[in-house]
Amino acid sequence: MTDDAKAPDQPKPGRLTAFKVNDGPLVLRPAPVERDWMNATGERFAYRCLPLNIANAHGWEMLSPSGFAVGWTGGAGLDSIVIQPDAGTTAPAVSHFGNGIITFHVPALFRTEPGYDLWVQGPVNRPKDGVYALSGVIETDWAPFTFTMNWVFTRPGILLRFEKDEPICHLFPVRRGELEALTPETRMLSEEPELHGQYEAWSQSRNGFNAGLKTPGSAAQAERWQKNYYRGQTATGEVAADEDHRTRLRLKPFRDTTKG
Repeated sequence: MTDDAKAPDQPKPGRLTAFKVNDGPLVLRPAPVERDWMNATGERFAYRCLPLNIANAHGWEMLSPSGFAVGWTGGAGLDSIVIQPDAGTTAPAVSHFGNGIITFHVPALFRTEPGYDLWVQGPVNRPKDGVYALSGVIETDWAPFTFTMNWVFTRPGILLRFEKDEPICHLFPVRRGELEALTPETRMLSEEPELHGQYEAWSQSRNGFNAGLKTPGSAAQAERWQKNYYRGQTATGEVAADEDHRTRLRLKPFRDTTKG
């Protein structure tokens, strides 16, 4: 490739910085893999799903600095949200928009490297009955503004709790414009004979394995679950994934330089 034909340099994620705007609490941590509901599944089988595990830990969580109860009467006004802080504390959420929306003011201004936005959403794979976390994408490489994390009630007439140190926000950088540069298309799998063959081999293997799970003393019962994807292998055992295949994310914690 000649110098003229070189691909343009791509922005690198580099540093993610949370600038605290006051002396109030700001608790950030790498999102853990573990979930209470996954722990409660039989033999913790939910953890056998590698895509679920990777998604759980794909970013950082912001934790609630204190516990509080909150309810919604069903109205559109600001006073339709009722917030009850725990004794001796101030609730970190307010009624700012009305319409059943709970707002957390994030006490930090985030900075990403040039070309990177910040994806902000609710805690991943942490369902919370009666309320739903809203998502946003923020151009944090230039904006000198903070943002809010918002949850919306899905029904009125209930009182729910946010506990101290409960995750209220999940965030990670994304490269701006990457999705718009993609050219999506729909094709028949049969147009790719090699891939089609791999799929057929997997489908037959999967059906056979599931049938074997019902047979006492079978190899499938001994193995308990197929591990091809977890191991980065095809159904025939061929290693298909390259060195980028991951079975766990290990994100760095935020280094706090605000303390002497």
